[in-house]
Amino acid sequence: MNLVEMYIKGGLVMHPILLLSIIGLYIIIERWLTIRSAKPSSAQFHIKLRVFLEGKNIQKARDFCIKENTPASRIVAAGLEKISHGPSRVRQAMEDQGREEITTLERHLGILASIGGIAPMLGFLGTVTGLISAFQAVAAVSGQPSPVDLADGIWEALITTVFGLVVGIPAAWIYNLFLSSIHGISASLERVGRDALDTLEECIFVNGNQPYTVEQSKKEQE
Repeated sequence: MNLVEMYIKGGLVMHPILLLSIIGLYIIIERWLTIRSAKPSSAQFHIKLRVFLEGKNIQKARDFCIKENTPASRIVAAGLEKISHGPSRVRQAMEDQGREEITTLERHLGILASIGGIAPMLGFLGTVTGLISAFQAVAAVSGQPSPVDLADGIWEALITTVFGLVVGIPAAWIYNLFLSSIHGISASLERVGRDALDTLEECIFVNGNQPYTVEQSKKEQE
């Protein structure tokens, strides 16, 4: 018996299980591509950023971060946007952008976790309803069914449990795998933010608090 025949014998509950498998596969592929692109910035990024900031060229540092277009560079760019408001506002802007980046990475993961829990439950539901039908068939023949008929009814009822677990187990495992990866990325982004703030306080802010504006940067470059 092939998969198509097993799917048909599984009954109506197989349709939502199939739908969950399609949604789960889409989320897994889409999140994997997103998380992979959010890998921590290379050392080259920090070196170039420090060169711009040591030269007090804020505009070039901002343009460089925008061009990089990674979670880390977007966090630094958000801080540079508020550099004229002082270090505390820079820190707040970077923290806000960091939370936004993590929220973006975690998007749809709740759905994946739900699939990991719902798919097996749907499988069990299909098995229970299938067993009810099988025992109704037993009752219809005055409680004297053949062993073959009874066995057929039971194994057909168990098909939905198998398919539900096949969908649910990988979904739950990959959800936890993605969550672990995001936690690692979050720690890396925090480190990037601290390094950028240290560089800004060292190279840009005068006496620790005096804002260094983009206009000042342009004048010095001239």
